[in-house]
Amino acid sequence: MKKMELLCGCALALVAAAPLAAQTANTTSSQNTAPTNGPGQESTAAAQAPAQTYGEDVVVTAQRQSQRLQDVPIAVSAFTAENLERQQIVNPVALQQTLPNVTFTKTNFTSSSFTIRGIGDLCVGVTCDSATAIHVNDMPLLTTRLFETEFFDLERIEVLRGPQGTLFGRNATSGVVNFITAKPDLSGIHAAGEAEYGNYDSKRVRGMINLPLTETFGVRLAGTYLKRDGYTKNLYDDSRIDDRDLYAVRGTVSFEPTSDTRLDLMAYYFREDDNRSRIQKQLCNRDATGVLGCSPDRLEYEHPNGNSTLAGVQSSREFLGIALGALGPVFTNFGLQSIYGADTYTGVVNPADNRTVRVDFTPTYFAEEEQYMGKFFHDFGHVSLNLTGGYTRNVVQSRSDYNLAVENSYLNNPGLVALNAVAGLTAAQAAATFGAAGPAIPGPIAAVRNTLIPNGPAGGICQSSNDPNNVGVYGGNTIGCRSTSIDFDESSETNKQYSLEGHIDSSFDGPFNFLVGGIYVDKRTYNNSYYVNAFGLDYAAGLLGAAQTIGARLAGATTYPNTFRASPFYRNNTDFYRLKSYGIFGEAYLDLGDWIKFTAGLRYNNDKKFVRARTTYLQDANGLAVVVPYGSTNIAQAIGYSGLDFDANTPGNQLFAEGGVGFDRITGRGVVDFKITPDNLLYASYSRGYKSGGVNPPLSAVFSVPTTFVPEKVDSFEIGSKNTFGNGRLRLNLTGFYYKYQGLQLSRIVARTAVNDNVNADIYGVEIESVVSPIPAFVVNMNASYLKTKVSADKFLANPRDPSGGRSDAVIIKDLTNASNCAVVPTVAGNAAGANAFVTAINGAVGLRAPTAVAGTNTTGAFGICSALQAQAAAIGAAFGGISVLGSGVEVNIRGNRLPQAPTYKASVGAQYTIDIGSSGWTVVPRADLNYTGGFSASIFNDTIDRVQGYEIVNAQLQINGPNERFYARAFVSNLTENDAITGQYVTDQSSGLFTNVFTVEPRRYGIAAGFKF
Repeated sequence: MKKMELLCGCALALVAAAPLAAQTANTTSSQNTAPTNGPGQESTAAAQAPAQTYGEDVVVTAQRQSQRLQDVPIAVSAFTAENLERQQIVNPVALQQTLPNVTFTKTNFTSSSFTIRGIGDLCVGVTCDSATAIHVNDMPLLTTRLFETEFFDLERIEVLRGPQGTLFGRNATSGVVNFITAKPDLSGIHAAGEAEYGNYDSKRVRGMINLPLTETFGVRLAGTYLKRDGYTKNLYDDSRIDDRDLYAVRGTVSFEPTSDTRLDLMAYYFREDDNRSRIQKQLCNRDATGVLGCSPDRLEYEHPNGNSTLAGVQSSREFLGIALGALGPVFTNFGLQSIYGADTYTGVVNPADNRTVRVDFTPTYFAEEEQYMGKFFHDFGHVSLNLTGGYTRNVVQSRSDYNLAVENSYLNNPGLVALNAVAGLTAAQAAATFGAAGPAIPGPIAAVRNTLIPNGPAGGICQSSNDPNNVGVYGGNTIGCRSTSIDFDESSETNKQYSLEGHIDSSFDGPFNFLVGGIYVDKRTYNNSYYVNAFGLDYAAGLLGAAQTIGARLAGATTYPNTFRASPFYRNNTDFYRLKSYGIFGEAYLDLGDWIKFTAGLRYNNDKKFVRARTTYLQDANGLAVVVPYGSTNIAQAIGYSGLDFDANTPGNQLFAEGGVGFDRITGRGVVDFKITPDNLLYASYSRGYKSGGVNPPLSAVFSVPTTFVPEKVDSFEIGSKNTFGNGRLRLNLTGFYYKYQGLQLSRIVARTAVNDNVNADIYGVEIESVVSPIPAFVVNMNASYLKTKVSADKFLANPRDPSGGRSDAVIIKDLTNASNCAVVPTVAGNAAGANAFVTAINGAVGLRAPTAVAGTNTTGAFGICSALQAQAAAIGAAFGGISVLGSGVEVNIRGNRLPQAPTYKASVGAQYTIDIGSSGWTVVPRADLNYTGGFSASIFNDTIDRVQGYEIVNAQLQINGPNERFYARAFVSNLTENDAITGQYVTDQSSGLFTNVFTVEPRRYGIAAGFKF
């Protein structure tokens, strides 16, 4: 179907959207908000109304004014407190299941992606802006843990689909999710509470108390608490991980001296401290060669080949023998394994279940958030003033088992046995064994031995704990000594945000009105770090430092200390990031009678970003050795600035790379809406969305990738129809849209860090939402959506999973120096023999093997040294018919590919029936919901391995309500079919073996709850 035909077809259909049960209307604006008195949820008006009525309208503030949902010419879905309860929407995972063209998934670095119409947080990095703007009471939250907590004491949730900017504080290219919290009700005392118990020993409590202290002043306190056992079984120690232990509290004070003036002050605190796992499962089809680690053809319940990892490569006999030159023959014997032999995962079983693992590192999760905000409203008559300002702070620190595996034991490893033996040699014995260089060897080797295997090769290995000084076990910071490598990672950061926004709205009697406003946001991120720790990394840091010490002493140095190469773990560290942003926005409205209205809006946005960052592991940004004396607790203190440079683009030696970017844009929108009847609306709109660019996360300068990425913009065309029939018995809406994207920000992993590219894309689709209530007691809500996305212009990128790009004449190389991949290709296409002969010749000169077939590809691969191959290709490549070495691999054109996290089809249906028990006032309300999310691609490369299957979620509950719903009891089940469906995937770096982290829906939950409200 052509895009314009699709839009025209939508315009002819008089159907409209509302995911709300018809009886749950009667909410008011965020400035003068009605109270809620469910378990912090249901509105007083709704509670006092008859249990089932139809024909009422939901009032929302999607356009910064109180309007019926059916009168808003925007694709917006709204959920009242009652709907959240009835549809079991307790968190964002459940919220997205009931929305058309919306998906939600956790992502790899303690974050998440709320994707609307195929546009989500595809950009990875501290300087990335969110595509979906998250607001609380209209205040934007640039970084928040809100999607990790449970919903409580909300008046409603509004989800706006499509670019926003002329009404809301921050630009958003995909849409806005606005959480409207319940405010104090000054008319009377109210309270509510609910206790729930379910499987996984789940205990959830919610409560609220509303106290009007005077006729003009009131207080509302609310909170929630959740504690449950883990969703994942750990076979290693028969424990459960991925549990939750959290609470959140919110207090709001309201002062309303007159009906025209209101001041709301809100404070919120959230805390979680438990063993929640950041990742649910890892999948891999093991690559026997180790060239890739995981084959790029399919996902299986296997572990990667450990010889493909950075820890495996740099602790191997081959690396130590080649990298250390004249000392290579000595250090070869210290290798923990051979890259051509058994690896640390050989024979290790990955349980074939998404909720079962075998891990030796228990995850830890700590998160904390504070929100303080004030909201002032005053109506001057024909003009009103709104001011919203606040401060937020949030912290997160999450540790997880990096490879979700218990590796093979290192006790009595031959390399460690050899290390221990050399460390114990006397000077005379060393001279007899190694010749004239011998006496310089045992001392530095003994320093490594004493740190990593202090009890000998049979006594266990000691490892680094990650630390901000980057010295690990060699500076005394250790996680202890065990028989196996405890590979783990940590993601942590601290964020602070200040914001102030104001807007003036008119309400003149004539045809013209306006809104004009401005916002300033100052966001700061401190110590955003991502660590990866493994014994192989510690081992390489110690041996390379020892080799450097030995070399210095052989060169005549008499006081050169025993050293190690810092840092002995991988760390991607953004020390400081700051965003300073301001915007000026406004809209003008021309209302020509009761049937036609024009809206025009403009926005100017200015963003300035500064970032200070670096990546540390064994070498600085210039490839120079960073050597630190043993026992030092800080790199800079140990060696000073003179030996350290992390910014090759700035003269002198720099401890961090610093960069700044700035962007400004003018965007806008125009809308025309026609009121055919008071209950039938047609509208058409155009809007331009904008999201600023940024700076890519840091990586070593030995890899060549762009340091910045540019802004993205979208031209959005939308038409829609909203209709109510039969006095509310039927509400049907249809929306059609077409997006033309330029510079869509898309992330991939290169050289152990995220690199964000810009691509162009076209997106179009249809959304249908409806509520049917043939009788007041029976309500059915339905929605469905269709979405088509594609990359619209040529874009050539190398696929990290398969650096050959599908070419049978390419040779995939696993770089022995950094565990990345490159590709050797012939100048004349099809000359596979020449490419393989070239690699065989160069590898043979340094003792490495010839290429061999790599399963899952149609070509060969080998361990090698990419820089050496590149140099020799220029020198002697002609003898093999011409050779090229491609640093990231063979690039493929992704034009026409689907965007990630963009299912073509999505649908949901829910039904409930209220049964009156005689005239007692008691009611029984059974409800069932079926939500379906279609299949999608998890990667822009759209390979078979990237395909995620569609899935369905079935929820059901039965609630018994007392007279006037003052108390109730409920039995519920969610995910009735016990679906373990995948919601998102993340492919790790080549130096990790290219395994895939997957994120899943929550398992089947069931339980009972009881509550009261008055």
